[in-house]
Amino acid sequence: MTCKLDILQIQQLLPHRYPFLLVDRVVECEPGVRLLGLKNVSFNEPFFQGHFPQQPIMPGVLIMEALAQATALLTAQSDDKLREGTTYYLAGIDAARFKKQVVPGDQLMLEVKYLKHKRHLWSFDCRAEVDGELAASAQIMCAVSVA
Repeated sequence: MTCKLDILQIQQLLPHRYPFLLVDRVVECEPGVRLLGLKNVSFNEPFFQGHFPQQPIMPGVLIMEALAQATALLTAQSDDKLREGTTYYLAGIDAARFKKQVVPGDQLMLEVKYLKHKRHLWSFDCRAEVDGELAASAQIMCAVSVA
């Protein structure tokens, strides 16, 4: 089963809101396996005012946050028990690498692949690409807390 999510469906699954919601759409999702999301990077992003005014570059930590939000979406789609009343927390980032600057006008493709989970910890292999070129990669772990 594959799924797609628009921004309204994403907002039902994540607590983040402007300016911190960093996934605009899910274009592919195979629950328990992989999710492909996208973030349209606009010059109107608030972080560009200070990073950097003369040469705007999306901060690497925000690329990691976008990937972490994508892992939360894959987790929610992979286990029906985790949808309602669930909070996802970034628990770890390993082997983070930044290969290409992300600038206004780019479309950041966020690919997360499920690796494993044990109890409340889920691990993913993550990549962020622009025009098919690797911008950043990492292994990300998220913790799940059910209310």
